[in-house]
Amino acid sequence: MRWTISVAVLAVGMTAPISGQDSPRAREADQDQKFVREATAAGMAEVNLSRRALTGATRQEVKDFARHMVEDHTKANTELLAVVNKKGFARAASNTMPAEHRALDARLGTLRGEDFDRTYMKQMVKDHEDAVQLFQTQAKSGKDDDLKAFAEKTLPTLKKHLEMARKVAGEKDTDRDKK
Repeated sequence: MRWTISVAVLAVGMTAPISGQDSPRAREADQDQKFVREATAAGMAEVNLSRRALTGATRQEVKDFARHMVEDHTKANTELLAVVNKKGFARAASNTMPAEHRALDARLGTLRGEDFDRTYMKQMVKDHEDAVQLFQTQAKSGKDDDLKAFAEKTLPTLKKHLEMARKVAGEKDTDRDKK
């Protein structure tokens, strides 16, 4: 019995691609699929966390920022999903927020006042730093022309969001993301 299981495992292992030997076409598709997965998950998180901030934030500038995020990210999410559906990347799209954002959403539900505002805005700075990096990589290295064009088109808005998030969070603007 053990021998049969070992042979089955060996047979499966022999048919799996060996790391570093994937075809160039597979690696190209992986880059685009990774972008779709991460961009759809992040976009969903931005909208959901910002909706919570519309009712949970104390400072008006935080609420105004959140409203802006809901509007812009809802629009971008719709545009991205149209490209994803058109190009056949629907299986790569995320239908849930990342675990980190689900945990933060639950935590934000327990926070009030300045603690809520500070925690939400700190996450918005981090999320937009990550998004700028993700979209820059796709704009530079993406293989699908439509996804690449979407990343290039959306990147200036994400950089503006990062600048706004830093300002509302009280961070000094830096040149590190203006590349």
